[in-house]
Amino acid sequence: MEVATTGEGATPPEVGADLQEQARRHLWMHFSRMGSYGPDHEIPIIVRAEGAYVYDDHGKRYLDGLSGLFCVNAGHGRTELGEAAARQVEELDFYVLWSYAHPRAIELATRIAGLAPGDLNRVFFTSGGSEAVESALKLARNYHRMQGKGQKHKVIAREIAYHGTTLGALSATGITELRSQFEPLAPGGCHVPNTNIYRWPEDRHPLWAADAIEERIEFEGPETVAAVILEPVQNAGGCFVPPDGYFQRVREICDRHDVLMISDEVICAWGRLGHWFGCDRFGYVPDIITVAKALTSAYAPMGAVIASDRVAEPFMQGDESFAHGFTFAGHPLASAVAMANLDVFEREGLCEHVLTKEAEFRQGLESLRELPIVGDVRGAGFFQAIELVKDKETKETFTDEESEDLLRGFLSGALYENGLICRADDRGDPVIQLAPPLICDSEQFDEIHEVLHKVLEAAWERIGKT
Repeated sequence: MEVATTGEGATPPEVGADLQEQARRHLWMHFSRMGSYGPDHEIPIIVRAEGAYVYDDHGKRYLDGLSGLFCVNAGHGRTELGEAAARQVEELDFYVLWSYAHPRAIELATRIAGLAPGDLNRVFFTSGGSEAVESALKLARNYHRMQGKGQKHKVIAREIAYHGTTLGALSATGITELRSQFEPLAPGGCHVPNTNIYRWPEDRHPLWAADAIEERIEFEGPETVAAVILEPVQNAGGCFVPPDGYFQRVREICDRHDVLMISDEVICAWGRLGHWFGCDRFGYVPDIITVAKALTSAYAPMGAVIASDRVAEPFMQGDESFAHGFTFAGHPLASAVAMANLDVFEREGLCEHVLTKEAEFRQGLESLRELPIVGDVRGAGFFQAIELVKDKETKETFTDEESEDLLRGFLSGALYENGLICRADDRGDPVIQLAPPLICDSEQFDEIHEVLHKVLEAAWERIGKT
């Protein structure tokens, strides 16, 4: 049997052809301005990784200060995770979870349920984070419909929060620039203020943002609201941490109005905040948790929805079912890799390591407050952000044009050239975000501080401030 390996009329690249040329011609990178790459601006090509570091095609080493994309929590180069996948191939390469089960998915679901808080005992696998959020939103709608409350379909999320790229998840995402080009979105997305305490008036009540959720539920009509979705620490905008008591108040509000509470932990789970789940750090038990990324430390694509017994119960009766799923969800190889990844976490105490070392990591970042461009330092665990300002006293931020020039015209490139991969972001006010692998220690903290200090000093000089 002949198998076609290229599209009709396509010309396969020559063996040994330049990777830069091939990438510019054929690879469509995500969230990337493809037109900005050319002979004078190479596409960064990462070819090797080990521990907390990655290496490009020129052999240069970089500290991976973003853990790939908040996901390589156990660090790079863990051959045992690949070996777990190889062993699984010898036993069972693939089978679906549509009316069937296989040992690794069963074992992993049981293990996750044992780690999850409260009665969150049901695990519905997905292939990644957006799929997990999409599934959670569909589950919330379906749950209420099965209670005879089919009008409850809306979701309350926070401004500037990112919850994924699928149309349902995008309706919860609170970033206008990501939403507008794909509108109309799935209906029902409603947004409330986030917990950017740095920008609050000093006399604002600490639970103001939590109470805003109840106000929005009452405005929309509680009979129409299915869920509230929140990250333990909000990613977009720069690691917004909650005030004390915030999540406890939200839990009370959700219970009062028969609204499900979804904790979106695609980033915050699996040790990023020093706990298996971010909700554990802040002392609340949601109805649903979404996870992905570091469940496998990104060695294989995988996500999951973890639901409480109460939410799952209606779907476990008679001929009922949750009519939703994905071909590769709970893939045997991904499940085996996840099990091996959790073995690493437990054996090396990675959650405990984060709790032990986060103060040292934060101290180095706090020392950058001496620089005039640094307005705020915030975050939790190994998930931190630095907000950049024009005026430290007034907290004046940069205009859109100034931010574009600062972040994309200078900072992103300068940080990379100095051997540090992190995120320079302006989905909100300009920030630099850091989320290094959980294996990082004093050596990496010092390296991060050294590069940031040097580059931020240069950035301030560049914008003409003295």
